[in-house]
Amino acid sequence: MSPISLPAFTATTSLTLYLLLIGLVAAERLAELVTARRHTAWSLARGGREYGRGHYPAMVALHTALLVGCAVEPWAAGRPFIPLLGWTALGVAVAAQGLRWWCIATLGRRWNTRVLVVPGLPLVEAGPYRLLRHPNYVAVVAEGVALPLVHSAWLTAIGFTVLNLVLLRVRIGCEDAALTDGGRLRAPASVPSAGAAS
Repeated sequence: MSPISLPAFTATTSLTLYLLLIGLVAAERLAELVTARRHTAWSLARGGREYGRGHYPAMVALHTALLVGCAVEPWAAGRPFIPLLGWTALGVAVAAQGLRWWCIATLGRRWNTRVLVVPGLPLVEAGPYRLLRHPNYVAVVAEGVALPLVHSAWLTAIGFTVLNLVLLRVRIGCEDAALTDGGRLRAPASVPSAGAAS
């Protein structure tokens, strides 16, 4: 049995560790969906109204495709782990996860993957919503670029980013319309945070 060369071992190990990372992100997404389901029941029990149901399947499909692309492209196209790019991208991806969970913790039961507005609840203007109107989407954009680039999956990064920007225009428009319909936005430019599912 011939010994494994160091470069081949390093490439195999880096890809294995990357696939483990993608698996952990997938598990985190499942945890988000479980959390969102509980929050949906809570919102609906309090008269919550859902908006933008039509674009939700496209959002789920796009985020699933991101994880599939991250897993397949490095293996199928032989994308290498480039240390400077990979470690930087990993740092951005971890920071994006931190921002996402800060949003979830700040919104509490009002956080959701769907656009749900509960009548009578004020806008959330704490945590990251003091600084940004849609901080969760900042996390989504950052992660969509960074997570694929951890292992040089640049086609996945570009494809997700372009499609996600199109979807975010729809999603953010839907959230702003939902909050306006609920009488909770004065004017989009004057409100620092939305406090829905963003």
